[in-house]
Amino acid sequence: MTEQFKIGEQFQKVGKEGFDALVRACGQTNKGFQAIAAEVTDYSKTAFEDATRAFQQLVSAKSAEQALEIQSQYAKKAYDAYIVEMSKLGQMWVDVAREAYKPVERVVVK
Repeated sequence: MTEQFKIGEQFQKVGKEGFDALVRACGQTNKGFQAIAAEVTDYSKTAFEDATRAFQQLVSAKSAEQALEIQSQYAKKAYDAYIVEMSKLGQMWVDVAREAYKPVERVVVK
């Protein structure tokens, strides 16, 4: 009976460690999602402000050439900012996955 009791305790301990690791992983994932949401919000706000500024400049353009130059500058700036932002978000997603897996990895290694 004692042997069965010990096996039961070990099984409970492994189950508790696994559950605790899952809870920690969910917490890390939640923090990562919050950081990504904040980053996307900041990027969206900046992109909207840049678009508004470009539109105001277009409205006040004195010639078609000036309007084309304003549009070209805006498009280049918007594209560059988008590429930088997508790279940053991609790294953030990788970091979220890595951090969320760490607690689970520790339990699996045991």
